[in-house]
Amino acid sequence: MIRYTGLLLMLVLSAGCKGPVRDESPKDHPKLIKTIGSPGYGNLHCSLQDKSGNLWFGTTENGLYKYDGKSFTRFLIADGLNSNNVASLLEDQEGQIWIGTEAGLCIYNGKSFTSIPIPVPADLPPNKNPYFRNSHRVNHIMQAKDKKLWFVTIDGVYVHDPTQKHGAGKTDFKYFPIDEAPNGILTTNDKAESIFEDRSGNIWFGGRTNAGVFRYDGKSITRIGLKVLFQNGPKPKPHEWGWPQVQDKDGNIWFINWGGAYRYDGKSVTAFTRKDGLPGIVTRIIEDKQGNLWFGGDGLTRYDGKKFTVFTAKHGLPSPWVWSILEDTDGKLWIGTRETGLFLFDGSTFTAYSEYSKQSDHGQK
Repeated sequence: MIRYTGLLLMLVLSAGCKGPVRDESPKDHPKLIKTIGSPGYGNLHCSLQDKSGNLWFGTTENGLYKYDGKSFTRFLIADGLNSNNVASLLEDQEGQIWIGTEAGLCIYNGKSFTSIPIPVPADLPPNKNPYFRNSHRVNHIMQAKDKKLWFVTIDGVYVHDPTQKHGAGKTDFKYFPIDEAPNGILTTNDKAESIFEDRSGNIWFGGRTNAGVFRYDGKSITRIGLKVLFQNGPKPKPHEWGWPQVQDKDGNIWFINWGGAYRYDGKSVTAFTRKDGLPGIVTRIIEDKQGNLWFGGDGLTRYDGKKFTVFTAKHGLPSPWVWSILEDTDGKLWIGTRETGLFLFDGSTFTAYSEYSKQSDHGQK
């Protein structure tokens, strides 16, 4: 692992950007180091705050970072990760950190990483894309109220019950075969990419190869159809799939795709697009402690239940693309962007928490 506490280089991301970006000198706060030369420099794709208050940030190509409020620690392949491409993060009820990567799963117990193999079912469809057959990417991890862990992988959905003992060093994963739904087809073994549990215990699935979203009540699967939304561009692309995201304070379930967002009140679906104030593509939604919804994608957007407010470069957010949003225990937002950008937003000012380095890739592959 690499710990960053010394003298840091001048921030590159803030160069030439206008707006209230606060970039204090190194003595004011530490910064996450990202390596120049890694493919695309990576994206800051996922984040969480653990029970001890540490912040975790998963990136594509730049590994996993932990921030304890004083310094950043970087974990890469050489430190025990099975891949430097991190797609998902979860802290389970026992305090272990689960890391979903391009190569499968890792568990971090506070001292070391353990790689967990996920068995690929032998009965995958014969027409499945060879790329997906050879990948073990874990797109999403969720722990349900009954303590069961759900993993959405590129090869399908799996369930693990940590309360069941399987012997030392063994982890049992059960494939969740939900290809055929009563009123539609859910090809989970191709691209189910997002999972979410609502307050009633329903499990929601969605992915880009499926029209609509799917709700599992523990017995059967119901498909919820979605209106076609068009992705902005010279040739607008239609999308009618949805990634389940969050249940708001009023009980509504929100879904997103690259054309906008949807709100489901249990009876009907309302779509939100650029016409309503969203800037375009949506990649993430969270609800803050005040009940505001925050949307990532083309910039950062706040929805107070009445109107959308968009924060972009002119407000101090240099990167136009937001991948992750995390509200910490102090109510501040940590924004993860393209090129492993990390920014802290206190409601009025964006503070940069990342910078480039030309050092070699420690453990990078």
